[in-house]
Amino acid sequence: MRAILLDRPGDRPGAPRIVECDPPRAGADEIVVRVAYAGCNFADTMLWRGRYPHPRPYPLVPGFEIAGEVSAIGAGVRGFAPGDRVAAYAATGGGAAEYCALPAAAAVALPAAVDLVTAAAFLVQAQTAWHLLHTVSAVGAGEVVLVHAIGGGVGLHLTQMAAAAGAIVIGTVGTPGKERRALEYGARLVVDRTAEDFVAAIGRFLGGRAVDRIYDSTGAAILDQSFALLRPLGQVVSYGEAEGPPLANLWSRLVEKSLTFTRFHLGHLDPSGPPWREGLRLTLGAVADGRLKVPVERVYPFTEARQMLEALESRKVPGKLVLAVDAPANLPEPRS
Repeated sequence: MRAILLDRPGDRPGAPRIVECDPPRAGADEIVVRVAYAGCNFADTMLWRGRYPHPRPYPLVPGFEIAGEVSAIGAGVRGFAPGDRVAAYAATGGGAAEYCALPAAAAVALPAAVDLVTAAAFLVQAQTAWHLLHTVSAVGAGEVVLVHAIGGGVGLHLTQMAAAAGAIVIGTVGTPGKERRALEYGARLVVDRTAEDFVAAIGRFLGGRAVDRIYDSTGAAILDQSFALLRPLGQVVSYGEAEGPPLANLWSRLVEKSLTFTRFHLGHLDPSGPPWREGLRLTLGAVADGRLKVPVERVYPFTEARQMLEALESRKVPGKLVLAVDAPANLPEPRS
């Protein structure tokens, strides 16, 4: 089978590269999926550059979410059969290949209303957003939530879900133009950090009211500046460090207002546990009936994996990128 291989962290001409390797076999409680599409996440760019905070041994095949058909099932698997259309979370990677073996508990059967491109694009980001809002925090109606990188994939899911919960959603972007879709999805205000002081702009918009919760994937100085906006007993929910780890003064920032700081990684949830299954049931149902929009920006051919990673790394992408593994590189028809 063909697979995208990262030989070692860092960059060099020609990497990542396509290799031929033996397809995996299904172990006990596992399925093998013939991959049609693989979703691209910022974690894949961090693997490429050697900055992923959860170490993986190299060489490796990236790709944490896939959609396709079950090709084989292992001993003990119930509820799946060869030919079933599924989406799945590949917690250790390996999705950027024509076949991927993973625990059956990490897969979900797809309703007819969800096409395979959308299925490859929603699972990681929608699940991450849902658990950020409802598992590691509890967003409430009328709360003010600030979402950094609101124009990215997780940010757009957070916007829709928080707005549906009755929250007042505001956000920031680091690239002009990425505010448009967030505003369409329910954000009240989006500030371009490259054009103005986001702390001052949000303060003016709120008219003296403080922010209840911050959902942050940036870290470093952007996070540090954000503490000025939080109310006492407010909460920061971190799910990434695109700009760098939180600054060394994090403890003193929390002490100033008795704040709570929470870090979340989807891979630390048990896919067979009730929180995962409930989040997946609700998010997939919302995708299937159109309540949750999955913003797929582009589908790349398998031979253009590097270009896809570079595009996502540029932070100019307002939504999701998908790799066509064993399927056409085109977007699905818009739903009526």
